[in-house]
Amino acid sequence: MKRYKQFAPVLISDFEVADWIHPLHNHNHYELIYIKSGRGNHIINSKSIKYNDGCVFLLGPEEEHYFEIERITHFVYLKFTDLYIHQEGGIFNSGLRHLEYLIKSRETHLSGFVFNGEDQVTISRIFEVIISMKKEVLRNEDLIWMQVLTLAHMLQRNMPEITINEHRTKDMQAVFCYIHKYIYYPEKLKAQIMAEHFKFTKDYMGQYFKKNTGMTIRDYVSSYRVSLIRKRISSGKFGLKQIALEFGLTDESHVSKLLKQKRVD
Repeated sequence: MKRYKQFAPVLISDFEVADWIHPLHNHNHYELIYIKSGRGNHIINSKSIKYNDGCVFLLGPEEEHYFEIERITHFVYLKFTDLYIHQEGGIFNSGLRHLEYLIKSRETHLSGFVFNGEDQVTISRIFEVIISMKKEVLRNEDLIWMQVLTLAHMLQRNMPEITINEHRTKDMQAVFCYIHKYIYYPEKLKAQIMAEHFKFTKDYMGQYFKKNTGMTIRDYVSSYRVSLIRKRISSGKFGLKQIALEFGLTDESHVSKLLKQKRVD
């Protein structure tokens, strides 16, 4: 399978085609794909998903995909690397949190995003702004980043609601999404609080999670939190004090202690 590699932090593509020329592939970057117009099928990880005007997809590096075009399609691609996500200045921006949550939870929306009428108009206008900056990407990197964060917020609020009912109470995906969403709020990730949210007893909450994942909730939360912290550290742009404050940790020594723990992937 082909793997496309991108070295620039961010790239924008805007094109219209009747036939898809790329083979099944993955890549080393993230892709926000907007269907400005057209109809067909988007094959993601062997799953066929119908697309129409206004659809948006978010893909990560491990996703394998290609398109089957039924009607001439106008694609808008916004492609960005991990380094772009963790650039200087974004650490206290809630948009970064929305983006990280979306990236981590993208398995919940492989069917693409569904928007209400008002949000659909806004999404369309945001991508028009993005298209207008494609000729001078380097000059407009900061402005493009603002659009990315705005999109992240809008995409998250248009994800299917994670509701608690008799059909979803034991849905592990809902549990993962809850953890990813509240990773910055330690109080929300206490076993008792999570158990109440999912209508479990405290003991059953832990047993259920371990049965389905092979690890404890505490170990999973720690592993995910450390993975996010390490990305910030590796960028060399964020201090331990900033990171401690963002993740609701006691102080810099608490961050250092977490980083010394063995990583669990």
